[in-house]
Amino acid sequence: MEETSAKDIAKIYKKQRTFFASQETKSIDFRLQQLKKLKEAILQYENKVNEALWRDLHKSKEEAFLTETSLLIEELNYHIKNLKSWAKPKKVGTPLQIKPSRSKIYFEPLGIGLIIAPWNYPFQLTLNPLIGAISAGCCAVLKPSPDTPNVARVIEEMISEHFSSEYITVVQGGKEANQELFKFAFDVTFFTGSPGVGKIVMKAAAEHLSRVVLELGGKSPCIVNKDANLKIAGKRIAWGKIMNAGQTCIAPDYLLVHKEVKKDLLAEISKAFEEMLGGNIANSNYYGRIVTPAAMNRLKKYLNGDIYYGGKIDLEKKYIEPTILNNIDSEDEIMQEEIFGPILPVMEFGELTEAISYINGNEKPLALYYFGKDKTAKRVLRETSSGGACINDTLIHVANHKLPFGGVGNSGMGKYHGKESYLAFTHERGVVNSSTKLDIPLKYPPYKFFGLIKKIVG
Repeated sequence: MEETSAKDIAKIYKKQRTFFASQETKSIDFRLQQLKKLKEAILQYENKVNEALWRDLHKSKEEAFLTETSLLIEELNYHIKNLKSWAKPKKVGTPLQIKPSRSKIYFEPLGIGLIIAPWNYPFQLTLNPLIGAISAGCCAVLKPSPDTPNVARVIEEMISEHFSSEYITVVQGGKEANQELFKFAFDVTFFTGSPGVGKIVMKAAAEHLSRVVLELGGKSPCIVNKDANLKIAGKRIAWGKIMNAGQTCIAPDYLLVHKEVKKDLLAEISKAFEEMLGGNIANSNYYGRIVTPAAMNRLKKYLNGDIYYGGKIDLEKKYIEPTILNNIDSEDEIMQEEIFGPILPVMEFGELTEAISYINGNEKPLALYYFGKDKTAKRVLRETSSGGACINDTLIHVANHKLPFGGVGNSGMGKYHGKESYLAFTHERGVVNSSTKLDIPLKYPPYKFFGLIKKIVG
């Protein structure tokens, strides 16, 4: 795949600055037209996208629909329905001491957005932020991941067919392209990826004092207490771990299970793997592959412990069987970084306090999952912090566009989905409109009515 040259990146930036200055993107009718156009483009290209996802990640068309296409269509429908109300200036109250004046919040586009997407959900995570950029009235430069080249090509083809490059365009390449892009003062940079690269993005944006939205990751814990429904827990944990072969930023990274139910829970998870994928998982059409040989080699090093289930690999086919690692210790290598693969390390606890203390002793995760009764679930939510959470389920909070999605601390900053996507690319501008018919002298020197001012303000 040909990388976009530094010269072309400079031209793109200049053209988008000029187009944004034309004011055309600020029209609500224009934005709605572009949202509808993007929806039509996605539906038109669905088969090509499915084929590309299969080639890059061995992702089935069913999984592609559930985790990529359908999320985008639902998000687009939500924005199309609500954009006019979101963009309407919002009246707010005005303090007595500055009356007679009226106060409003105006919502204006930040300008040009740079969207740097990851490879694990390469279609959805490139275009989902774009929906927010279009809604807000911004121009956008999309930078797909080079690790999923087939999807990157389809995105470029789709965008170039339906949008002018001065408004929305695609830049291809790896680290070198990123470094070139970072030289320019984008008004907002939306990055999805690892915390390590997120720090690089944030440093680059700091040079221009521009906004960043960082959707990162981390080790998302899954707690199963002794009062959980083990059959349901096993099935939902297994599903959360095999989706995209575990290459999901909100996948349950590790399991904290009460020691009294560990044996039964692991049996349920193992059974669920085979119920969903069949006895010969390597031949399943519903199980993905690891993205690159480098990622395979990174994951392979973890397969040396107490393997309860799975452990089979095929380096040439980039296949790793869903694997449960039992009797893991917090000091083990697999517990030091996000796994991003279909390997589930298991630690046990005797009291819930132990599990909570372990979670709080590490970086704040992007997601947290708890299986058990509501009363203890409330305690877990109260005493921990995470970007998002599910009680008695995994992953599904990402599918509700009425919920904000984002990390906290090491797992990211800023939010998107639904209205939050619109706000991510929007500046909320506070405006006071003062009357000229009456000019109260309280604010002017020599402050003859200072005592009255103190009473009003106090």
